[in-house]
Amino acid sequence: MYWLIGLLLVTTSASTITTASDDSNTGLLLTDFTADTADMGWYVVNDNVMGGRSDGDFEQEDGVLKFTGRTNTNGGGFSSIRTKPMELALSDRSGVQLRVKGDGRRYTWRLTTNARWRGRQISYWAEFPTQEGVWTTVDIPFSRFTPRNRGYQLDGPTLDPGQITGMGLMIYDGLDGPFALQLESVSAYSASSPTRD
Repeated sequence: MYWLIGLLLVTTSASTITTASDDSNTGLLLTDFTADTADMGWYVVNDNVMGGRSDGDFEQEDGVLKFTGRTNTNGGGFSSIRTKPMELALSDRSGVQLRVKGDGRRYTWRLTTNARWRGRQISYWAEFPTQEGVWTTVDIPFSRFTPRNRGYQLDGPTLDPGQITGMGLMIYDGLDGPFALQLESVSAYSASSPTRD
C-alpha cells in the first residue's frame, strides 16, 4: 500500500514565495498564516485517492492552521495537506522550523523538488513527534529528509534545499484514530538561529 502514496500529481503553475521576515531570532519566516505572508494554496490529499478510509481537513483561523481528522489503517492510513507548487531557494539555510501544538502523535513534514527517480517525481520526508496540548518548536535539519517514491524510501538523490517546489504536512504513523495538530508558523532556520521553547 505504501507504493500508492503520492498518486495525485499537481499541475498548477508554480509561484514564488514572498517571505515576511528574516532575522537572527526567528530565521526566515515562510508563513505564519496571516495576511502578511504568502498564500501557499494549501489543499488536502487523503488516502481515499487510493481507496483508503482516512479523512482529514484543515482550516486557518486567527493565524493558526488546524489540521484535523481520523486515520484508518484499513487502507492507506494517511492524511495530508500540501502547498501549491512554488519556487523556494533555501540553500543558505540548515533546515525547517515548525511551531506546533499536537496531540502526542507523530507527524511528517514533506518537501518536494524537481528530482526524479526512474522518471517519477519523488518527495522528501522527515517525521517529528508532538506533545499533547503543548506548543513546541520543532527544528528539522535538511539532512534528515529521506527521498521517497510512493512511500518507499530510496537511496537517493539527496534533498537539494535550493530547489524546493512544495511543502506538506502528513500523518502516517501506523495508528488508527483521531488526530489534531495546530501549526502556527513555518520558517527556515540557519545553524546560528536559536530555537524557541
